[in-house]
Amino acid sequence: MQPTLVSALAFLSGCGTALERGLIYYPSATLESTPAAFGLAFEEVEVTAADGVRLHGWHLPGPRPATLLYCHGNAGNISHRLPKLRAFHDRLGLSILIFDYRGYGRSAGVPGEAGTYADARAMRAWLRGRAPGPVVYLGVSLGAAVATLLAAEDPPAALVLETPFASVQAMANATLPGAGWLFRTRYDARGTVGRVRAPVLVLHGDADEVVPYRQGRAVFDAASQPKVFATIPGAHHNDVHEAGGETYWRAWIGFLATHVPGW
Repeated sequence: MQPTLVSALAFLSGCGTALERGLIYYPSATLESTPAAFGLAFEEVEVTAADGVRLHGWHLPGPRPATLLYCHGNAGNISHRLPKLRAFHDRLGLSILIFDYRGYGRSAGVPGEAGTYADARAMRAWLRGRAPGPVVYLGVSLGAAVATLLAAEDPPAALVLETPFASVQAMANATLPGAGWLFRTRYDARGTVGRVRAPVLVLHGDADEVVPYRQGRAVFDAASQPKVFATIPGAHHNDVHEAGGETYWRAWIGFLATHVPGW
């Protein structure tokens, strides 16, 4: 989530959908690189969502039988996650399917809440035909709400949420009390996570300057067991895997070893 999510809208009662969309989504259409530049083998993925929107992603094979379905945050596109994909490949050994929501990167369409959910469903359907092993959903920031809804509908082997916010309304109210009612967009991770019937890991930096740490805790508190919360000391919103060092990776490895068969 970008810190400007609330500031303008808080004073614009009755604003239109386009304005709200512009305050929530920060897509980039240009892919700045590919996994090949980071020494990673990959396959281009082209999928059509249920409503006909064409989507783009990358599938990166890994040595372990499990696959990570990666739902990224609200800014940039999949190419901006390449250093993290390299780290996941090296430290976890999972295959990875990462995709751009509609309106991001090479995916067609215009971003919106219902659309992001449809996009995740389409990618999960593609993965079902290609990867018979266990699938772990990863949602980062806004993507945490996307991955959580998908997990409630289509349970994975495990769900990992990184820097999740409780809801758009909670984010708005954290900046300006009472502003949440202005938003039609929900992304209600806290309200949805209790329906997830899969192990949940929540990772949150205690120096997160964008999504308050307490919101990550609120999502965790609403989740059913089994669940694990990992505080990443000194980590901000966008550097959790880097600032967290071994704390971050130990949380991942311990969780996967406990809950993902064959990992």
